[in-house]
Amino acid sequence: MNHLDHLLNQLEAKISDSEALNKNVSQANVAWHIEHCLLVLDNTAKYIAKSDPKDYKWTFNFLRIYVMTMKSFPRGKAKAPKSVRPETQTSTSDLLSHIAATRIKLKELDTLSNDQFMIHPFFGNLKLKKTIKFLGIHTNHHLKIIEDIIKK
Repeated sequence: MNHLDHLLNQLEAKISDSEALNKNVSQANVAWHIEHCLLVLDNTAKYIAKSDPKDYKWTFNFLRIYVMTMKSFPRGKAKAPKSVRPETQTSTSDLLSHIAATRIKLKELDTLSNDQFMIHPFFGNLKLKKTIKFLGIHTNHHLKIIEDIIKK
């Protein structure tokens, strides 16, 4: 879990650039990417906590294997589901509060069974360990986009 804490620290450090926008990199500003990452982390933690390990079914998924092996996503190939798309402008104080709340939710992952899982729209069922890995890859993906936006 320390890895996700480290990534949250990196997201928090980018809040000072939240208004930065570079349409050559992304149509969204830095605040949108930070809020999106927090929504993904929150929703995933909530979903996996409610999962029933008896419902887990493994299926072969080439895309999952590729992303988990390469530890990166191709840019611009997928659109975020509506549930994790920020709909309004987010203030600095809102982002700071959301990061604090996300830290608490992520600590709850430490109490879960390794057999609990989430269903990802592209990768299928991911048990806890793979889910944490996915969250790290996803957050890193957006941190790279944020860096490119800030570079201008």
